[in-house]
Amino acid sequence: MDWRHYRDKKILILGLGREGLDTLGFFLKNKIKARLAVADRVEFSRLSREAKEILTANPRIEQKFGDDYLSLLRSCDLAVKSPGIPIHLSEIEQAYALKKITSQTEIFFKQCPGKIIGITGTKGKSTTSTIIYEIIKRAGKKVFLIGNIGTPMLSYLDLADAETFFVCELSAHQLYSLEVSPWIAVLLNIYPEHLDYYYDYDEYIRAKANICLHQDRNDYLIYNSANQESAAVAMKAISQKIAFDKYDWKFSGKTALIGDFNLENAKIGAIIGRLLGVSDGDINEAIAGFKPLDNRLEFAGNFCGIDCYNDSLSTIQESAVAAIETFGGRLATLVAGGFDRGQPFGKLARAVLDSDIALLILFPETGKRIWAEIKKIAQKSGLDQRLAKIDHYFVETMDEAAKIIIVKTEKGKICVLSAASASFGGFRDYADRGEQFKTCLAAAAAK
Repeated sequence: MDWRHYRDKKILILGLGREGLDTLGFFLKNKIKARLAVADRVEFSRLSREAKEILTANPRIEQKFGDDYLSLLRSCDLAVKSPGIPIHLSEIEQAYALKKITSQTEIFFKQCPGKIIGITGTKGKSTTSTIIYEIIKRAGKKVFLIGNIGTPMLSYLDLADAETFFVCELSAHQLYSLEVSPWIAVLLNIYPEHLDYYYDYDEYIRAKANICLHQDRNDYLIYNSANQESAAVAMKAISQKIAFDKYDWKFSGKTALIGDFNLENAKIGAIIGRLLGVSDGDINEAIAGFKPLDNRLEFAGNFCGIDCYNDSLSTIQESAVAAIETFGGRLATLVAGGFDRGQPFGKLARAVLDSDIALLILFPETGKRIWAEIKKIAQKSGLDQRLAKIDHYFVETMDEAAKIIIVKTEKGKICVLSAASASFGGFRDYADRGEQFKTCLAAAAAK
C-alpha cells in the first residue's frame, strides 16, 4: 500500500469515537510518517479510556478538545473527519472547499486491494449487508463485514489481498463527498431522513448517490427501480445495472425473516451470490439459517398473551408502514414517536387508518405530530368512525408505555415498537430504546 501521500504532512483525526480511534490506531500501527493531531468537541476528561491511554502513550500527538476543537483545521494539511461531525459548520465547509477533508471510508476504498461490496439505503442496510456476508461466507470465501454495521474499516486493510471480499454497510454520512465507489453497489431505497444534518432532501440524495456515481463499466449496481429516487440515481450510473425488484428469484424454503421487504433483502443476497459464483444451494442454506438482527422486527417475547416485536431501528415512516403491513390484522398496538428531524408522517397516518390498530402509544417529540396527521387525514377522508376506534396515549417513558400495552392490548394480538423517529432525547440510541422496550414489558407483565 502506498502511503506517500501522507508523508511529512500534518494529518488531523477529527473526532475520537469508534471510527476516529480506529483511524488513529491504524496510522500509529503502520508507522505512517505523518505529523498526527487529534481533535474532539468533548473535553479530554470525557474521552473513552482507550482514547486516553493512546494519547497518553503518544505525547507527540497534537491535541485540541472542547469548543475550539475545529481550530486545528487551519494548520493541518488533511483532516480525516468522523461521520458524526456536522458537515455544515462554517469551519468544516471551508475545509471541504480547500480539499482538506477526507474520511476513513475514502482512505479504505483507495487503498483496499480486495473486492468491495457497498450497501446503502435509508432502511434495510444492516439486514441486507449481513445476508450478503453470510452467503459469501457459506461459500467458503474470505469475507469481512465492515463499515456502519461492523468494525471500522482501516483495521482490516492489513488482512486484505486481491481475493478478499468486504461487505461494507455505508451510511449517507460515510458516502458524503466520496470520490470512489465500490465494485458492487447496492442502493436499496432513498426516503427523507437525517434532515437535521443535511441542508435538504436533495443534498441527502446526492450523498447516497456516491455509492455508484464513480463506478466504471466493469462494476455492478443493484438498485430498486420501484423507488423513484433510487431509479433516478441509477440513471446517472454507467455500471452494469440490475433492478432487484424485477429480478426473478424467490426463496421457497423456511426462514426466520418476516416481511416482504426482508425477502427482497434476501433476493439481493442471492443476486450477489450468483455474481460471485456461489451455488443456489449455499445461497438457500445461508438464508434459511439467517437470524433477524436485534431491533429489526425482532421478536421480543409473549407478555400476558401479547406477541411483542422490537423494531426500534425504525426511524422513518416507511419502515413503520412496512411493519404495519407485515403483521396485518393481528397488529393491535403501535408504539411510535421520538426525536423530530422534520420528516413527514402522511404515509404512516394513512397506514394506521387503513389497519386494525386499536391502540397508539406515542413518545415526544413527534408523537403529537403523528397523531395530528392521523386526525387530519381521517377528517379529510371521512374516516371519523375509524378514528374513534383508535385509543391513544402520550407517554414520556418506556415504563409508562409497557404498563399501557399490558393492560390495553387485546390478548392474542401483536404489539410492535416501530417509532418512525430517531431515538435521541429519551434514550441513548435505538438499541437502548429497544432494550428498554423488552425490559419494561417483562417488568410490567410480572406485576
